[in-house]
Amino acid sequence: MHRSRVERVKWSAFSVCCIGCAGATAAAPPIPRSPTRPGIDVLLSDSAALVRGKRIGFVTNVAAVDARGTSAITRLRAEAVHLVALFAPEHGLTQAAAPGEHVASGVDSSTNTPIYSLYGPTVAPTDAMLAGIDVLLVDLPDVGARYYTYLATTVAVMKAAAAHGIPVVILDRPNPIGGAVQGNILDTTFTSMVGRLAVPMRHGLTLGEEARLARADLRIPVELHVIPVAGWRRDMFLDATGLPFRAPSPNLQDLEALFDYPGTCLFEGTALSVGRGSDAPFHQIGAPWLDTAAVLTRLRAAWLPGVTFAGVMFTPHQPGDRKFADTTLAGIRLTVTDRKTFDPTRTAVFMLAIIRSVHPDLIRIGATFDRLAGGPLLREALMRGDDPQRIVASWQSGLRAFRERVRPFLIYQPVL
Repeated sequence: MHRSRVERVKWSAFSVCCIGCAGATAAAPPIPRSPTRPGIDVLLSDSAALVRGKRIGFVTNVAAVDARGTSAITRLRAEAVHLVALFAPEHGLTQAAAPGEHVASGVDSSTNTPIYSLYGPTVAPTDAMLAGIDVLLVDLPDVGARYYTYLATTVAVMKAAAAHGIPVVILDRPNPIGGAVQGNILDTTFTSMVGRLAVPMRHGLTLGEEARLARADLRIPVELHVIPVAGWRRDMFLDATGLPFRAPSPNLQDLEALFDYPGTCLFEGTALSVGRGSDAPFHQIGAPWLDTAAVLTRLRAAWLPGVTFAGVMFTPHQPGDRKFADTTLAGIRLTVTDRKTFDPTRTAVFMLAIIRSVHPDLIRIGATFDRLAGGPLLREALMRGDDPQRIVASWQSGLRAFRERVRPFLIYQPVL
């Protein structure tokens, strides 16, 4: 075991580190006062002893920043934390790779630190990658939606670490869209990189809480610890925290896109564009054949709360999903008017049902849709022409059971 070569980290018996056991070094710059401090700041200001003298592998990307907007990698190096390896998720360490594009491994030329890809030939650290590592840190900006690969990457890291007796430390971050729990629950026979656990489309958890749930659900015998966010409540959105927004992936360029994403991402499994390659990806959907007037009339009659709809025209350029490149599309753009009442999953089901009723032969809800929807039930209901209100109502018992099931793994108030 790699940990046998050095003294083991002295952890709290409680798996969520209630930080305060070590002071910041005199040389550390002060952290600005703000409503919240992400895990990277909490670690270095209150408990840097947990990583000092250890050989650290760091799973992260450039969107993981501290309260000042400084890269977590830069912060760790400034504190003389010994980073012996970096691990890159989807989009790579610098987020230059397109969605779904394999990320190559490499070397950080300024420090000669190896950068290992976890989104290419392998999605889990290999034995060779883990050689000489004492602790694995994970700091990834999750988006609050089930269909995102960073949890699957974290789970793969946890499993590999367990096999080598290496502890995993999650540097937690706020859920940027808060703690609302919405959508259907994934059928575990449909697990994938974009659906790793039996959670709702909008799960209301932080990555640290999801990791705690994953350890139990998947029976991963890993020594897992979460450095919690200080001063965050589940009813706070990211722009109420004082923390900077950094795009978590190339097509989620603003916070409002994250609110739309748990719903509009479902359109990736249809013939419609979600606006990749346009000025407003995931804020809008469209196709050359879309009858926006007919669809908007029915959408507005549904009186969906917290959102308005408008007809738009947009042209995807190098969209990445190969949908309608350089083609002018008729589209519908969403504008969130009340985040607290807006349910992106409910909104998407109504949009899908209405578009199918207007264009039954063109929408093409296919196999990719099942992967995002966590199973075939939603597709089957839409293809039968079920009332969208009844579809959404059928999810409520599953959501109630989910809230109870995850209660032991929650860190932040209020509870779900």
